[in-house]
Amino acid sequence: MVHGEQHERGLEALRRAVARALLAADPLPAGPCPPGMLLNAATSPAGPAGPGAPYGDHGDAASSAEDEGERSRLIALVELARGGDAEAFGMLFDHYHPQVYRFLYHRTRSVTLAEDLTSETFFRALRRMPDFRWQGKDFGAWLMTIARNLTVDHFKSGRVRMESTTEDMSRHDDVTESTEDAVLAALTHEVLLDALQQLSDEQRDCLVMRFLQGLSIAETAAVLGRSDGAVKQLQLRGVRNLAKLVPEDLR
Repeated sequence: MVHGEQHERGLEALRRAVARALLAADPLPAGPCPPGMLLNAATSPAGPAGPGAPYGDHGDAASSAEDEGERSRLIALVELARGGDAEAFGMLFDHYHPQVYRFLYHRTRSVTLAEDLTSETFFRALRRMPDFRWQGKDFGAWLMTIARNLTVDHFKSGRVRMESTTEDMSRHDDVTESTEDAVLAALTHEVLLDALQQLSDEQRDCLVMRFLQGLSIAETAAVLGRSDGAVKQLQLRGVRNLAKLVPEDLR
């Protein structure tokens, strides 16, 4: 799936979840997001890298790509990159860069800072490739762990204050109008993203990874260092708290 399309669908799904919470029309399920919106990690059989990979963990290789051929390709690229193949790592960079950048942009709301942290994420990943081990999750989840740790370190350093910027949102998100009902129509992507910044770090990261990045419950749990059940509760509380943060005139 094209990254931009996945991001747009994720925003739309999050809008609808928040609208339901606002209207209290039905209880929000604590489980996964709407079917078809998320890409579920799937263990793939040994690909071109072969079962004799020196790390001995190829049986746990997984990718969240929907297409079987793409899953095998990405797993094979990771195996090659672990062995020092710079071209393979470059292809992984091309595939995962939009996903990592969008996560960091939603985390920082700064184009410049997101670009810098994205570069640092891949630089660190390149240095640590020999240490990467498959644990039944997508390679992208490992990158997200690095990216999230970088943001935590950055904001703890005291060099900056964690605050929203006023950069042009149009560079990243196309506001989609909906006539389904008044609340949903008023709840634009920009309003939603502004409210998202007011959540706790963990709730915001959970919603960004689950809805906007398409990570599974298990992958999100691995990044956050929480159990699957804890992630489901974080998602539930995050959506409900997001609804409370929506401007009064939209409630």
